[in-house]
Amino acid sequence: QVQLVESGGGLVQTGGSLRLSCTASGRTVSNYAMGWFRQAPGKEREFVAAINYSGDWKSYADSVKGRFTISRDNAKNTVLLQMNSLRPGETATYYCAADSRVFGPPFTNPVSYDAWGQGTQGPVSS
Repeated sequence: QVQLVESGGGLVQTGGSLRLSCTASGRTVSNYAMGWFRQAPGKEREFVAAINYSGDWKSYADSVKGRFTISRDNAKNTVLLQMNSLRPGETATYYCAADSRVFGPPFTNPVSYDAWGQGTQGPVSS
């Protein structure tokens, strides 16, 4: 069973940048699609970005297109989320997720993912 651990959250000014990391252990995720989701207090979990196993197919929420970039390093069992031009209201807990159906597409629906990290506090405006 795969375990996912997110890191990299913190304080940043509006317009600033932050990079989140998700490191998997227990099993390689190199054949899995991976996703990032976020959930603000009192709101539903929402899709942010996803990437297929090889990294050549990515999906983004409209609200983050052009500002966020998802990438992966299969050798390190890691997925990254580079967040630029951060906006007010993007403060949330950010979750990494894995879809263990091998070679699947980067789904945007959280029900498609069967392994989740504990989350990391995303950008908090300073």
